[in-house]
Amino acid sequence: MAQSSKEGHIAFLLTVGLAGWFVPGAGHLMIGEKKHAIIIFITIALTFAAGLYIGSIGVINPVGAKPWYIAQIMNSPAVAAIGRITATGDYPVYGRPGEIGQIYTSIAGLLNLLCIVNAVYWAHLQRTGAFGE
Repeated sequence: MAQSSKEGHIAFLLTVGLAGWFVPGAGHLMIGEKKHAIIIFITIALTFAAGLYIGSIGVINPVGAKPWYIAQIMNSPAVAAIGRITATGDYPVYGRPGEIGQIYTSIAGLLNLLCIVNAVYWAHLQRTGAFGE
C-alpha cells in the first residue's frame, strides 16, 4: 500500500469512528450499513433517554461521578454539554433512581463504544477487500 493510500485509509477510519461518536450509528451509515445504523441509533438513543428519564439530567455528573461520566461521554459530545450544565450541582440526584439512571446512560455509552469499534473494523475490512470472506 502506498504511503498516501495508507494515510487516506487511516483518515477514513478516523472519520468513521468520529462520525459514530458524534451520532450513534453514523459510522455504520458511512460504510453502507443502513439497517445496522438505524438499529444502533434507536437502541442507544432510547437507552440513554431512559436513563435520563429515570434518574433526571443530574445523572450526568462530571464532578462527583467521574467514572460514570467517562462511560456516559462515549454516547456523544452532547453529553459534555449536558455535563457543563449539571456541573454546577443544581441538579441533585438521590437514591435508587439516580443509580439506575447512571447505569442506563453509562451502558448506552459503552454500547456506542462497541459499535464505533465495530464500524471502524468493518470499514477497514471493506477497504482492504477482506470483508465478506
